[in-house]
Amino acid sequence: MYVGIDVGTSLVKAAAFDRDGRQLAVETRPVALEMRGGVVEQDMHAVYGAVLAVLEAVTARVPEPVELAGLTGQGDGVWLVDAAGRPVRPALSWMDGRAGALVDGWLADGTFEALFRRTGAALFPGCPGPLLAWLDRHEPASLDAAAAAVCCKDMVFQRLTGAGRAVTDVSDASMPFLDPRTRSYDEEALALLGLAHRRRLLPEVADPVATGRALGAGLPAGTPLASGPYDLPACALGAGVRAPGDGLLIVGTCLASLVAADRPALAGEPAGLSISTDRAGHWLRAMPAMVGTAALDWVLATTGTRHRDLDDLLTATPPGAHGVRVLPYFAPSGERAPFVAPGLRAELLGVCLESTPADLVRATCEGIGYAARHCLEAAGLTGPLAVCGGGTRSPAWTRLLADVLGRPLRVVEGEVGARGAVLAAAERHGVPLDAAAWTRPARTVEPDPDRAAYHAEGYAEHLELLAAARERARR
Repeated sequence: MYVGIDVGTSLVKAAAFDRDGRQLAVETRPVALEMRGGVVEQDMHAVYGAVLAVLEAVTARVPEPVELAGLTGQGDGVWLVDAAGRPVRPALSWMDGRAGALVDGWLADGTFEALFRRTGAALFPGCPGPLLAWLDRHEPASLDAAAAAVCCKDMVFQRLTGAGRAVTDVSDASMPFLDPRTRSYDEEALALLGLAHRRRLLPEVADPVATGRALGAGLPAGTPLASGPYDLPACALGAGVRAPGDGLLIVGTCLASLVAADRPALAGEPAGLSISTDRAGHWLRAMPAMVGTAALDWVLATTGTRHRDLDDLLTATPPGAHGVRVLPYFAPSGERAPFVAPGLRAELLGVCLESTPADLVRATCEGIGYAARHCLEAAGLTGPLAVCGGGTRSPAWTRLLADVLGRPLRVVEGEVGARGAVLAAAERHGVPLDAAAWTRPARTVEPDPDRAAYHAEGYAEHLELLAAARERARR
């Protein structure tokens, strides 16, 4: 048995696979986010407890010895830990918006662009740079007390293995301090954000991922374990996205668009990031929009409808949702890809007394699709496109996405991030697995030509509405 652990933002998962990549069992546990006035935090004790719970449950269900485990999880945010990997304070989530004013200032004074030209990383309020700078100004005692500022999976890895020091991988280190050309920290990037005096908090970078053996909590003692890449590149690895130009769309809490590249992107409009991967000379041009299924969750809850009704709701109203349009920028920290706008907020347009819940739901799904198309174009998609994530469990929404994007979708099912984490661990620990078999898509969904043509016009309208909304957000 091979176990993949995916420590998500709202759900912690552990999946068991056999040698041929067949998914044998999955266990999940929810984890809470505390949101208040743009502040979004998570209890690290609860997150780690959920990891142990899913591991114990999945290994109990599949009575085979665990040969190997791989770990991935949500990226960005700041998880301050002591020397043993235990929390100094609650984790600051990647969804946190408290550093928005800092990012606005860096956008205005040129720091934002200067950093992007060095590292290929476009700052957003919930990434480590702005959050560390905010803590340095408003909560310096927390930084003084911490041994390291890590990402989610790094905390879990240190606790599972008892590692004597904090360590991260090249993918999580890519935002925002890693030079993608040298795969090491850029000291000038730290200085640009006024954080040179906090250099000691950056964890060691294991290139490409950290390896160790489990102590015995959750996993049998001695189990080989690897940590990384984080969830976005882990999904790309689990979906078989390797050749330059090939892409992946993850329809999850975060709407993430990834395109494989043979060089980092340091030119053009500063947005997204170039993620260093498990292979030198290979990057993922990432455009991780802030809100994906989270936007739909909000609309379903607000309209009093349910997730299980999504397919019926999408077929109850035609393309265009009777004129209702949704700009799906619901995150309290604004948007980060394929542009950065901390002040941008969602807009619902064309709503009247005749509008139905189905109209609002369909318009939201179409708006998310348009946002994905914008991100994929900016990331340079030229090859086949794979899709995964919770949103693809809806056949109707998957067909809608194919129409909105105007291209075939290779649907990869199951726990794709966990699958990628196992493949990364196998490579590092020298365990031979058939990557082609592990990453084979379940099916391909073709776009309808007429609906695709209709949505091409809808996409042009979306860009016009977005331009006006961005202008209002700047005032």
